[in-house]
Amino acid sequence: MADAGLDLVLRNARVATASDTFACDIGIRGGRIALLGEGLPAGAREIDAAGRTVTPGGVDAHCHLDQPMEGPARMADDFLTGTRSAACGGTTTVIPFAAQMKGGSLEAAVLDYHGRAEGKACIDYAFHMIVTDPTPEVVARELPGLIDRGYTSLKAYMTYDDLKLNDTQILDVLEVARQRGAMAMIHAENADCIEWLTKRLEAAGRTAPRWHAHARPMLVEREATHRAIALSELVDVPILIVHVSGREAIEQIRWARSHGLSVFAETCPQYLFLTAEDLGIDDSYSGARCICSPPPRDKANQQRIWEGLSDGLFTIFSSDHAPFRFEDPQGKKPGGEEVPFRHIPNGIPGLETRLPLLYSEGVLGGRITLSKFVELTATNPAKAYGLHPRKGTIAVGSDADLVVWDERDATVTNGALHHAVDYTPYEGMQLKAWPGLTLSRGEVVWDGARFTGRAGRGRFLPCGAPSLLPRRT
Repeated sequence: MADAGLDLVLRNARVATASDTFACDIGIRGGRIALLGEGLPAGAREIDAAGRTVTPGGVDAHCHLDQPMEGPARMADDFLTGTRSAACGGTTTVIPFAAQMKGGSLEAAVLDYHGRAEGKACIDYAFHMIVTDPTPEVVARELPGLIDRGYTSLKAYMTYDDLKLNDTQILDVLEVARQRGAMAMIHAENADCIEWLTKRLEAAGRTAPRWHAHARPMLVEREATHRAIALSELVDVPILIVHVSGREAIEQIRWARSHGLSVFAETCPQYLFLTAEDLGIDDSYSGARCICSPPPRDKANQQRIWEGLSDGLFTIFSSDHAPFRFEDPQGKKPGGEEVPFRHIPNGIPGLETRLPLLYSEGVLGGRITLSKFVELTATNPAKAYGLHPRKGTIAVGSDADLVVWDERDATVTNGALHHAVDYTPYEGMQLKAWPGLTLSRGEVVWDGARFTGRAGRGRFLPCGAPSLLPRRT
C-alpha cells in the first residue's frame, strides 16, 4: 500500500552531489526531497532510475531571455521557449538579466522583466540586475533597495556602448555590492582597444564575421580582467569574472587568487567546443552564427579552460545563452542584410546543450569528476547567487530538482532542440549522454523524448546572501 506521505519515489538512483556519490532511493513530498535512503516505503508514484546517475537539476546562472534591445535586434527566446529548452537539457533553474536602459530606472527594468516572465516560465527563475546608468538615485536608493528585496547579484560591463560603465561608475557599483553583500559580476573587455582595432579593420575592408575575433584579441580581455581585479581590490569586495575565454585572463585570475583576493571565475561551452575558425576561415557570412564576446580562441586555449575546470580555477559553468536567429532581420542579419561584424548581434544559443556537452565530454571523457560536474553546473551557481540549499543539491529539504542521465550515443541536431533559434553551433557533435528525465520540484518536465512541463509553472525565486562570499562583520 502506498505511503500517503510520499508523492513520488525515485528508486535505485546513483546520486551525485558536489561532495559524494552514493546509491539510494529519493522520496519526494510537496515538491521537496523528504527522504534519502534504501528501501523507502512506496510512494503514490514510482520511477525506477535503474542504477542511472542522478544529479541535481542544473542552475544556469548566466543566460539572456527576452532582454530588451535597441532595434532591430530581438532575442529569439522568451521565457517560454527558453525555459522549455532549459528543462529538456536538464536545467531546472535559470537566472537571466533584468537590464537597465541608459536614462531609465533600474527598478523599472526589474518590474518589466517580471512582466516578461510571468505566465511563461516553465521552470524556476531568479534575476540578476545589469546596471548601465548608476546615477546618484540608482546608487543611493534603487540598487540597495533591490538587493535587500532579493535581487542579490548585479552585472557591470566594461564594453558595448549601450551597456559599459567607466571605472568610477564601476567603483560606485562595487561599493554598494560590498555594503549590501551582493555578488558583482563583470564582463571584462577593454572597450577602447576594441573600438581602435575595429576602426582599423574596417578601414582595411576587413568586416566579415571572422574579423570579430581579431578586434577582440586575448589582450583586451587580459587588460580588463586585470583592471577589474584592481578595482575590486580597491573597494575590498569579491567579484566574479564572467565568460572567461582563455589563458591570458586565467593568468590574471590565478595571480589574484595567489595574493589572497576573492576573485571567482565563470566559463562557458563555447570556449571548450568552438574556436576562432568557427567564425570563418574566409569571408563567408556563415561565421556570424558563432559571434560572441569574448570570441572563441584556439585549441590550446580550450585545453587551458579544461584545466581550469578540473583544478578549481573556475567556480561556475554557464551557457551565456544569447539567442538570435541566423536567417532573421531581427537576428544575425539586421534588416535582412549581411552586415559588418561590428553590427552583428553578439551571442549564441546554449541553454539546452550546456549540461549534455559537459557531462559527455567532461565526466565521461575523463576530464572532470562527476562531483566537479555537479559543483560547476548546480551547487556553486546556487551558492554564488543565494539559492543554496534550496537549489543545487540533493538533500532532505531541498527542492526535488533532479536529472536522470541516459549514458547513450546522442547527436546534437537543432531540429531536436526546443529553443526558438534556427541553429545550434554544436550541430552534428557526437555525445555520449543526454538527460533521460528532468524533474522540477518533483514533476517530470522532460521524459527523455518530449517536453511535459507547462508555461507559467515556474516560480520567481528571491535570492538570499551569496554563500560563496566571506562573511563581513
